[in-house]
Amino acid sequence: MKFYDFLEKQPAIGRLVIIEGTERILAERALETVIDRVLPPDMRDMNLERFAASQLDNVGRVREAVQAMPFLASSRVVAVTDAQALKAAMRRELWDVAENVPEGNTLVICDLLSPRSQRPQPFGAMAGRSALRIDTMANEEVRSRFIGETLDALGAKAEPRVVDTLARSETDLASVKNDLEKLALAGKKITYKDLEQEALSVEDPKAYQYAGALVEGRVADALAVARELFANDRNAAVPLIYALATECGMLWELAREGGEIPARMRWRERALRPIANRVGEKRARRAFERAVAAFDSVVTGKVDDPELAVELLTAELSALGARR
Repeated sequence: MKFYDFLEKQPAIGRLVIIEGTERILAERALETVIDRVLPPDMRDMNLERFAASQLDNVGRVREAVQAMPFLASSRVVAVTDAQALKAAMRRELWDVAENVPEGNTLVICDLLSPRSQRPQPFGAMAGRSALRIDTMANEEVRSRFIGETLDALGAKAEPRVVDTLARSETDLASVKNDLEKLALAGKKITYKDLEQEALSVEDPKAYQYAGALVEGRVADALAVARELFANDRNAAVPLIYALATECGMLWELAREGGEIPARMRWRERALRPIANRVGEKRARRAFERAVAAFDSVVTGKVDDPELAVELLTAELSALGARR
């Protein structure tokens, strides 16, 4: 069931709910809606338990919580967030728990994977019709609606071109919301020029494809994207290196003890976490600092050939994602 269909049709909530898809901001809203529908606020202290996958050594605590009887209430809710980060063995154990939820209790698994994902197999695909599945994937229609709701909540307006650009972009909705919040501070109608000058969302998503490919060790793919951008824009070095600096900054943060990347970018954690573990904090920091220095050189005109600068930087950081 699509996210907005879930909000509008209010289907019955049974023993198992799978929140799937890749839009974290919609997934968080779906989870809170499930909780609101199942548990009155005065019943939550003793009947609601949340588990972050990153804090689970095993699923025993989840199993115990799911099997516990509701306390002075008719229902009990147990939520597991970021299940997509679990390793295969723990996913199997969690699925065993999901298949044995007692009547009256509800287990909600937030598994932020595309329903079409192959590895790992999404919990939604495993559950089929035995669970209420809430799909947070966002097409252009969903994105337009979300943008309209965000503007209404901010008491702001935007030119149709702004809405159309954001709806067609590949930027996650949490980032779109963040951009709109920044632009709405001016207290006027958001114009396309405002968006172009202030928001990262209108940057060519291919710049982020380049950065992701390079950090993941797919150097040939990264260079192919960079050359495609330069073929159409001689100033492509700026968004390319900015995107790379952003990616390296997240890698450095994940390599630090207890480091966490911003919520709006956590969809990248699954890919970046293993790389951060291999690279280590010092190398990740050097990569970030090198990308920032290169960005400064391009913006200030210190380099004569920006395309060559991107190629040299690509070669310099090409070993980041390589397995040892």
